[in-house]
Amino acid sequence: MRKLAIGIAASGALALTGLVAPVASAADSPDLVFSAVTVNSGKAVVVGTAATVKVPVTYTLTRPSDLTVDYKTTFAGILLYRGTLSRMANEIDPEAIPTCTTTATTDTTVTESCKETLAIAPADYLYSASDATTWKAAGVYSKIDQDDDDSDGHIHLGYDYDAWGPLGSGVQIKRAARLTVNASPEPVKKGGTITVTGKLTRANWETGTYTGYTTQKATLQFRAKSATSYTTVKTVTSGTGGALKTTTKATKDGYYRYVFAGTTTTGSATAAGDYIDVR
Repeated sequence: MRKLAIGIAASGALALTGLVAPVASAADSPDLVFSAVTVNSGKAVVVGTAATVKVPVTYTLTRPSDLTVDYKTTFAGILLYRGTLSRMANEIDPEAIPTCTTTATTDTTVTESCKETLAIAPADYLYSASDATTWKAAGVYSKIDQDDDDSDGHIHLGYDYDAWGPLGSGVQIKRAARLTVNASPEPVKKGGTITVTGKLTRANWETGTYTGYTTQKATLQFRAKSATSYTTVKTVTSGTGGALKTTTKATKDGYYRYVFAGTTTTGSATAAGDYIDVR
């Protein structure tokens, strides 16, 4: 895959020199318009500690008819960032070429409907709890003029980079959560006391592990063996290390589970039901 954002300029011989190419002046910037930007269909993106999450992005790009974007020396796409456009605290760059279809043309412009996929690998892009927030979208354009053949005693890198943002409503990136449940004893006499334990954890991007999520509300639910849906029994608050524990009376055979609705920084989670045999 080819990285479409600013990092590509550091490829080749100049990556070893520490040289930075000058940013294009406003007078040299192309007249591009990114509009109708939608990230992940407007839904939050939930990311764990290992798996890469692929996030669809759709947008409309209007460009001058005499400007070619070939994805070899010229690039256009959408990136996500937090912070400000000039001082990004973190960014998620496009790594695959978007698919664009021409929808309208005039004597001076071409309008395209584009689809892009951002691949969010937590180890590469998410570094701390502060990344669990609302990210902004920006349209980016870059142009490279590179000659790293030093056989004639000369190399050259000309690089222009433009960004427009924020665009659209951005996207919330959340930490993935996990829930476990265990109901005991099993079997249990009808009318006896059942103890239901569990644990609520969430992704820690700094350590690459799941750690306990404390002081959070989880709902204990029950589904009778012959039923098709769960009903709420009570609400339990997670304690040290995300531990959940409560008791209830045994009435009939069925499944117990915990459900966590999620927060502004953490995705929802539902434990697999644990079966209890009531005799």
